[in-house]
Amino acid sequence: MRSRARAAAALTCCAAALSVTAACGHSHNKPSTTPVTSTASTPGAAPSNISPLTGLPGPAGKILAVKIDNIVYARPQTGLAAADVVYAIEVEGGLSRFLAVYDANHLPAGGKIGPVRSARESDLPILEQYGKVDFAYSGALSVFLPVLASANIFNTSPDQDAAAYSRDDSRIAPYNEYLNPTKVLADFPSTAAAKDIGFRFGAAPAGGVPTATATARMPSASFTFTWDADKSEYLIDMDGKTASTTDGGPLGAPTIVLQKVAETTSPRGFHDVPDQLSPYAPTVGSGQAVVLRDGDSYTGAWSRPNDASPTSFTFNGQPMPFHPGQVWIVLTPQ
Repeated sequence: MRSRARAAAALTCCAAALSVTAACGHSHNKPSTTPVTSTASTPGAAPSNISPLTGLPGPAGKILAVKIDNIVYARPQTGLAAADVVYAIEVEGGLSRFLAVYDANHLPAGGKIGPVRSARESDLPILEQYGKVDFAYSGALSVFLPVLASANIFNTSPDQDAAAYSRDDSRIAPYNEYLNPTKVLADFPSTAAAKDIGFRFGAAPAGGVPTATATARMPSASFTFTWDADKSEYLIDMDGKTASTTDGGPLGAPTIVLQKVAETTSPRGFHDVPDQLSPYAPTVGSGQAVVLRDGDSYTGAWSRPNDASPTSFTFNGQPMPFHPGQVWIVLTPQ
């Protein structure tokens, strides 16, 4: 278990698991806890001693977002376990790709993230709520490049910072390009610091449903989350196989959000392949959200009025607190 997961486990007690294709487990007794922390109620602000992205102690550092491949040839990835927030997003062919968000205060110990792949249209609205941040990716559709160039981000692809990238000759191209996060943050230091994007952290509310596993599906991809009480996190399988990293072992996280989105096609008419519009996952609007934490599932809602707004997650009409630690958000077609 990575160190931040251990820190999260130390902050609150945990217990059992869920599903979108849900397999429920036996009832368990949830320990009585008091909220351990929360972000500030004012959007854009957070206590200086608590991360607004993980709810863990520590000052908010500058943000780096990285597009990481998730096709079978890209696995196991490197540096993914160190991310504060991991978004799983549908791409062409119904496959999945990650948008990983890192606080500069706790980058991967090995100084390497990847394999890095191309940006997608769905990435920009997600990043808008973080402010103007460094965005590392490797290429994009030619018609999308002008959009990226004018977006509210610092473009930090190999076209802007080739020295921050390297190839691993032990892997086949194009699934072998890696980012040096320290280098790119040094070269683009004006990136925004972590701020309130709507997450709240604290004790689990009453009303959760004990579940053994949860599976979220895209047309050609699946994610299964299995509760591990010993590790106090949800272990992650991707496409039926254990997900792991080269530098962090098996992947797991204490909070999983299955955010149901009205999956559609590119609003700009972009095509990843001829005669097939690119998938697009809208993250502005509202919908159902299932939150997994402490061995329980909570079916609630998400809402985000516009690109610049934080995303609120609620359960029974109240803010849904996450377990402190890494947060995975799977943008699941509804």
